[in-house]
Amino acid sequence: MVGVTQVNGSANASAEPGSEERASKRLKMDESDSSQKVDGMEKATLGDTVTPEDKLAGDSRSEHVDGRIKGIAPIKKEYLVQVGNQGDRSTSQTLDDDAAEGRGHAEKPGSQNDDRTHEKGNKKNKKKSKGQNTERSFGKFDDAFRLCNSRAFYPEFSPRECKYGDRCKLSHDLRSYLKEGRRGDVETFEGKCPVFVKYGSCPSGWKCRFVQSHMKEVEHEDGRKELILVSNSETDGVDKGPKDEDAEEQRPGISNVVSMTLKIDLNRKRTDFTNSDKFIKWLNQEARLAEESQNRRKEEMAEGVQDLRARFVDPPFKPSEKRRLYFGPETPTVAPLTTQGNLPFRRLCVDLGAQLTYSEMAMGMPLVQGTKADWTLLKVHDSELSPPKFNPGTVPVYEDYNHKNDLKFGAQISGSNHAVVTKAADVLNRYCPHLRLIDLNCGCPIDMVFKTGGGSALLENHGKVERMIRGMNAVSGEVPITAKIRTGIRSSRPTATQLIGRLAFGSREHRERLGAPGCAAITLHGRSREQRYTKKADWGYIGECAALIKTYNQEKDALMDTAAEPDPSTLPNSKDGRMYFLGNGDCYSHLEYVEHIENARVDTVMIGRGALIKPWLFEEIEKGQYLDKSSSERLTYIEKFVRYGLEAWGSDELGIGFTRRFLLEWLSFTHRYVPLGLLERLPPSLNDRPPAYKGRDEMETLMASPNYKDWIKISEMFLGPVHPTFKFQPKHKSNAYEAEG
Repeated sequence: MVGVTQVNGSANASAEPGSEERASKRLKMDESDSSQKVDGMEKATLGDTVTPEDKLAGDSRSEHVDGRIKGIAPIKKEYLVQVGNQGDRSTSQTLDDDAAEGRGHAEKPGSQNDDRTHEKGNKKNKKKSKGQNTERSFGKFDDAFRLCNSRAFYPEFSPRECKYGDRCKLSHDLRSYLKEGRRGDVETFEGKCPVFVKYGSCPSGWKCRFVQSHMKEVEHEDGRKELILVSNSETDGVDKGPKDEDAEEQRPGISNVVSMTLKIDLNRKRTDFTNSDKFIKWLNQEARLAEESQNRRKEEMAEGVQDLRARFVDPPFKPSEKRRLYFGPETPTVAPLTTQGNLPFRRLCVDLGAQLTYSEMAMGMPLVQGTKADWTLLKVHDSELSPPKFNPGTVPVYEDYNHKNDLKFGAQISGSNHAVVTKAADVLNRYCPHLRLIDLNCGCPIDMVFKTGGGSALLENHGKVERMIRGMNAVSGEVPITAKIRTGIRSSRPTATQLIGRLAFGSREHRERLGAPGCAAITLHGRSREQRYTKKADWGYIGECAALIKTYNQEKDALMDTAAEPDPSTLPNSKDGRMYFLGNGDCYSHLEYVEHIENARVDTVMIGRGALIKPWLFEEIEKGQYLDKSSSERLTYIEKFVRYGLEAWGSDELGIGFTRRFLLEWLSFTHRYVPLGLLERLPPSLNDRPPAYKGRDEMETLMASPNYKDWIKISEMFLGPVHPTFKFQPKHKSNAYEAEG
């Protein structure tokens, strides 16, 4: 592990003048606009900010007997810091936790440094975005001049032929690149490339910022000196480079890598979607007939309805038999988290006990169009390919469930119509062999998705959701289809119960002929789109929905020997056709996890913000006890994340830039963790905000800082000094970092 003492010295040296005071006292002063909205999205706080409206509503914060304020973390008095007239950090700090669940609304389209965006910047996008963070930019972190890939992975005298020839605008001079085209080697990790040390070779080749640790110069018999890359996996110790261009993008231990050839075929519409098109055509016809049937019912034209039913036809083919799923109390699940739910973070959570993981939300249309950024989200690490824990008897299990063939990783996609998600499910089944399930997002609250008819907009269009699930189920092969929903769009009008019934059995017309849509599991986030994170999740309502799902077995029995009985082949793949049901929202301790399973009767709990702030929550759940992690232990997790990031994104300048950026995104959440030893009482609350405090040591104080400059310092402990043009702006803050060259 990197020496904290040594690194703290370098980190402090890079701090700006006047930043020497304790991290807990450096407060952000420019948050007067905390009530602004981000892209039309309400700013949410960890507790209810006191406003006149809140007081009128009866939600004002009240003082406890000891003078503490409700909604503020109960930190022991000896650790509190007096901040004078500057105010309490907890009351001035405004956080937008929708950033953890929304998709890239704040990303700047076309930014070089954002591998998650898919929109192209063009003159048509002239409308000025409103609110904070609508155009996040991360500057440019790249080499001074770039080395062509035909030279980047091969010995100096044995490069592959550049397909662009004389038209190539990149450098082909290896020695010139090493001397002038890149920054010097990173000195952290003792100057040794972590990827090379672990795997015996480095896929970043000559671009690696630790290249001095796995290169050498050899002298041939004719006196010529050649630069070569070292490989411990080759018999002669020389890394001869990848076998082909596609192999140049391969990273160790990572699967679901879609070749550039396949993505180009998708982009140029050369991919065969014959089966998908057949089913989409049938779904379109069904939608028209269903609408006409509904209109006739409203007009009480009973005789016309019977004639209309005769026009319905069966689908061109039935769904394939699906792989059996299992969710139980022993399978705590990481929620799909945009930006923060990246591969290194999921891998860290698996190390700490997470049993099921989801990709970041990928957009359906860009997947069908072969967009590289969205296909990148489907990559999975080998640690996510092992089966989850399984304790038979705790939850009903399908008789032929094969635990050995199960895996942890599932994909989540979003779309606004059945045609897009059907084709997306089709290509995911074909090109990503390691998927546990494909989850349809019906809960994303951000405007970018909602206004196109996707995400939470689907909560009030149940017919569309049913068609989407049916289409995906038909073309996904053995991969099951699931859905993630919210309570509804508006807090005053929850719609989850009606949608769950629709997904369990299908509409009346479809149920009689086709059976259920085939949704294998539903996850309910106990908040509405309107509510966001301003209030606690409604686990009472989640419990009602869980009870509703359990009654469907009795309903199924009541439908026996009737025309309305669903077709057994289309029922969800759990015992007797029952769907699994997951709850989501505000889980921050092992006690809350057990409470939700026992009281709400969900099969398992999906964890989002709790995992971001305290990823060892999964370890607490497994051991059934609180774990007071020291600053050194928490720093070890940060180091793990960095190592995993370098393995996933590369140890070159771009890879280090991406690793730093996503580390900072994570630190913008994890700094909110209050060590258990500092609290006056347990359990800790996810919605309690910490006042200004000092930790038990300097590192613990540094980790608790809400100041982005301190997050930069932590990143420099492992990744070296930031690139001169690097910028950082958290999704849920108005401050920003810009490196001073």
